Amino acid sequence: MSMTALLLVIFVIGYLAITLEHPLKLDKAVPALLMGTLMWALLSIGFNFSWFDIINYQGEVFSLSDGFNEEQAYGFKKNLMHHFSKIGEILFFLIGAMTIVEIIDLHRGFSIIKKVIKPKSKQRLLWILGILAFILSAIIDNLTATIILITLLRKILAKHQYRVWYAAMIIIAANAGGAWSPIGDVTTTMLWIGGKVTALKLSEYLIVPSLICFVVPFLIAGYLKPFRGKAIRKELIADEEAQRILSSKKMLWTGLGAIAFVPIFKAITGLPPYLGMMFSLGVVWLVSEYVKPEKDLPRTQKHVYSTHKALSKIEFSSILFFLGILLAVGVLESVVWGNINGTEVGALRYAAESISQTIPNMDIVVLLLGALSALIDNVPMVAASMGMYTYEVDHPVWHFIAYSAGTGGSLLVIGSAAGVAAMGMEKIDFVWYLKKITWLALVGFLAGAAVFILIEKFFYT
Repeated sequence: MSMTALLLVIFVIGYLAITLEHPLKLDKAVPALLMGTLMWALLSIGFNFSWFDIINYQGEVFSLSDGFNEEQAYGFKKNLMHHFSKIGEILFFLIGAMTIVEIIDLHRGFSIIKKVIKPKSKQRLLWILGILAFILSAIIDNLTATIILITLLRKILAKHQYRVWYAAMIIIAANAGGAWSPIGDVTTTMLWIGGKVTALKLSEYLIVPSLICFVVPFLIAGYLKPFRGKAIRKELIADEEAQRILSSKKMLWTGLGAIAFVPIFKAITGLPPYLGMMFSLGVVWLVSEYVKPEKDLPRTQKHVYSTHKALSKIEFSSILFFLGILLAVGVLESVVWGNINGTEVGALRYAAESISQTIPNMDIVVLLLGALSALIDNVPMVAASMGMYTYEVDHPVWHFIAYSAGTGGSLLVIGSAAGVAAMGMEKIDFVWYLKKITWLALVGFLAGAAVFILIEKFFYT
């Protein structure tokens, strides 16, 4: 057990380094990659020396305790190949989605959305930004929606002291909007690609709880002082059309349509979502090559709008962070930890069974996972739960995990990718968010959860 404990120690140290990214001034991709690769290295050495047995996703156990056996050794490699192929599906899906969004941005497609945001009342401005965040995050993802809306907010509101309130509320709306869509959040994408939920059922189960999670905090916030009265707006740039280019509208609708087409592609072909996203990227790339951004664009300036530039703007450190995290979780899923009812199980399954025995109510377990995802990144939380539980596709537990992990991140400013992005862009203080916003996010989170449990009990039993 001592060598198995070493795997856990590497995981905990790696995890701490990820959460302490800012004090350490170290990109979280670094500890994630080191953690993931070191854990697989230790697992491989331990397996070859018969310190560990491993278990694959079908529950087959492989061991070299009786001496070297080619079939058993290949079982280890096959298990690694399985985990890497599952991780690859998520990463290529994300790369495709991020590239399409960057192509839209290069063609200034999002400037069209800015035209919608014109009210002078602070309360109306709050609702317009919230509704846009909720809808956009379901189509393009919560992180991207947050970045776009805060960029627009900075062009509209003059005073930083008011902007931080709007930015914080955008986080709540974007996380709620991302939770009910298979492409709205990394965690829902993981559950969808991992075959735990279907796109249609996820949306059907979660759209009402997510809407409640967004609407309740916004109704309360409307009565708070920062959202009353008239907005002190920046003068909008006189010639708004000058900011747009000929291809803005075409690329906005092509890009959003292509991303929204991915679940339809999966429904028609039965192929995994990452292939649909690659097809959509191909279509958007093709259109971007032939669309005219400006009337007489010189050949030397064509690179400004090229997809190669969009690819260079993708944050690949985030992709590598997910790779490291998911590799580490794959080890915890693979290493045999103990027996449950006489059957050998991996570390995550063992942990799940232990938690379920301590807290018999699964709804409370999932709510706690959601609250924890505000402290611990929700990507590994969901990745771990996917290895911990063996419920069938579209079981209510998977939908509740999607809701809790997606919206629970709003409880702290560092609890979600959207929150971290807003924190960086608007210099939102951690303690300020904790005092002023956390209670609003918590009310919404619990209200949505209560609605989910009611719907599950009365409509889906």
